[in-house]
Amino acid sequence: MSDPATATAPLVLAKRAAPGERPPVMRDYDAMVAAFRWEDARAELDGLPGGGLHIVHEAVVRHARGPRASQVAIRFLPKVGEPVELTYADLDARSARFADALRGLGLAPGDRVFALMGRVPELYVAALGAMRAGCVFCPLFSAFGPEPIRARLALGKGRALVTTAALYTRKVAGLREALPELAHVLVAGAEALAGTVALDALLESARDDFPIAPTDPETPALLHFTSGTTGTPKGALHVHGAVLMHHLTGRIALDLQDGDVYWCTADPGWVTGTSYGIVAPLTCGVTMLVDEADFDLERWYELLERERVTVFYTAPTAIRMMMKAGDAPARRRDLSRLRFMASVGEPLNPEAVTWSARVFGRPFHDNWWQTETGGIVLANYACMDVRPGSMGKPLPGLEVAIVRRDADGHVVPVDEPGVEGELAIRPGWPSMFRAYLDMPERYAKCFVDGWYLSGDLARRDADGYFWFVGRADDVIKSSGHLIGPFEVESALLEHPAVAEAAVIGIPDDVAGEVVKAFVTLKDGVLVTESLPRELLAYARKRLGPAVAPREIALRDVLPRTRSGKLLRRLLKARELGLPEGDTSTLEGGSA
Repeated sequence: MSDPATATAPLVLAKRAAPGERPPVMRDYDAMVAAFRWEDARAELDGLPGGGLHIVHEAVVRHARGPRASQVAIRFLPKVGEPVELTYADLDARSARFADALRGLGLAPGDRVFALMGRVPELYVAALGAMRAGCVFCPLFSAFGPEPIRARLALGKGRALVTTAALYTRKVAGLREALPELAHVLVAGAEALAGTVALDALLESARDDFPIAPTDPETPALLHFTSGTTGTPKGALHVHGAVLMHHLTGRIALDLQDGDVYWCTADPGWVTGTSYGIVAPLTCGVTMLVDEADFDLERWYELLERERVTVFYTAPTAIRMMMKAGDAPARRRDLSRLRFMASVGEPLNPEAVTWSARVFGRPFHDNWWQTETGGIVLANYACMDVRPGSMGKPLPGLEVAIVRRDADGHVVPVDEPGVEGELAIRPGWPSMFRAYLDMPERYAKCFVDGWYLSGDLARRDADGYFWFVGRADDVIKSSGHLIGPFEVESALLEHPAVAEAAVIGIPDDVAGEVVKAFVTLKDGVLVTESLPRELLAYARKRLGPAVAPREIALRDVLPRTRSGKLLRRLLKARELGLPEGDTSTLEGGSA
C-alpha cells in the first residue's frame, strides 16, 4: 500500500522564483513559527478608534481614508457587457448607504441579513453594508431551490433579504407566508415588485457616511450554513475578530502583496467566497477580480491573461476540468504575470499539482480549512517546497495535531509520524466559529479534551507536512484495513483515461466492506467493454489487492456540492438505497 505520508522519498516540487520576482511575504516558515505572536499580527490592522475590531473598517474604511482611496478594489466582469469597477472610496460610500438604509428600515445590530443573488456588485455591497450596520450577513447560493432557501431563512431568522426580481419571483415570493420573521425584501434595481422594496431608490436617499459603531471582536458578523450527512443544515456563526485570521492568511498563505490582481473563483454562498472572495483580499488592499459567469475553460484562460491576474485561488474540481482539456489551452495564453496559485475545497490530487507545475511553470499550493475554522489552517506556503498531495503545514500561531483516543477514551495527540488519526486544532484561533446557531449541544460535541475535532482523518510526516486520508465517516474498513478514499481516487486519476474518481465502501459478507469506484473519463476516451477491467487491473497494480477497488462504474458526472466537494455519502446512499439526507448544496440542485 503506497503511503505518501511515510514514503522515504516523497515527491517534492522545490520552490523557485522567476528572475526579478519579488520575494514572498513570509520568507522563512520555521523562523516565523518560532517568533510568531498574535499581538504582532494584530498590529498590522488599524482597529477601531477607541479599540475593538470591525471587518468593514479593516477591509474598506481604513483604505478609503488613505492612499488607496482611488485604487480599484473590485473589478466586476458581467456575463454580458462592460466591466464595472469600484474603488475603495466607492465601496466605503456604497456600504455606508446600504447600512443607513437597513437602519432606516428598522433593522438593529444583530439582525440577520440574507443575500440571494449571483456575483454582482449589489451582493458585495450588501455583505459589507450589512456588517457595517452591525447586522449578521448570511449569503445563499443563487442556484438554491425554494426549499433550501426557506430552510435557511427560517433557521437563521432572517429579517431582511437582498435579491433580484427574477430570483424573487421564481424562488421566494411563494415562501413569504412561511417566513413571518422576514420583514423586508430588497430587490436590486429601480423597480419594486409587490411586497418588496426597490434597492436603488432606497440607497439614493441614504447617507454615505454611516459611522461604524464600537464593535467588540466577539460581536457576530457572518453566518454560513454547512450541510451534514443527515438532518438540517448547520449555521456556523463567525465574529468580527475573525478579520485578524483573514488578513494574516491572505498575506502569508495566499501571499497577497501590494499591486496584486487577485482572482478567487468561489461564490460567496460558500465560505471561501466570503473569507477569501471578500474579506481577506480587501484587508490586504489588493485589486480583486469577480466574474459573474460560471466556469468556462476558454473564458477563464482569457481572463487570467487579459486581466493580468497575479494570484489565483480556485477549487480542485476546476483544476481537474482544466487538466481534462489538456495542456494546449493554457499554453496558448501569456500567463507570465501569474505568480501564485492555490486550491481549496477538497484535497488536491498530486497529479494536479505536478500538471500545473509543468503547464503553468508553477504548482498549485493546496491548503486546508473548513466552514467551522473560518480561515486557512494548513497550507503549502510560497516560501516552502511543495509536496504534491499534501495539505501543507499549520499556520503560525496555531497548534494542529493528529489525535486518537487512549485506553480511557480521552483524546490525545499522536507524536509518531505517519500514524493516521483525526485532525484536531487547539481552540482559540481568531476565526474559529463561535456557535452552531441554536444547536449548543451539537457545537459542544466538536470540542473534546481541549481540542476541536475536525472530522477529517489525516497523517503528519516526519517533516511536519499533513496528508489527508478522508472524512471519518468516509473511511472504508475492509478485512481489517482502513482505506482512505483519497488515496484510491488519486491512484485512479493517474490513469490517462480518468478525469475524476470517487470511492465508497459497500457491504461485503466476508470483508465487511469492499471498495467500489465511480469514474468519469476524459474527453475523447473511447469507452470499451474492457475499460473497467483495465482500470481495475491498473488500480490493483498501483495499490495492491487489499486496497484496490473490487468494482468500477463509469459515470457521466459525479455528485458534488457547489463548492466542488465530492458527495461520496450521496453515491453510497444511492448505491445502497439509503436516505440521501440534505442535498440542498448539490451542484445542479437537489436530485
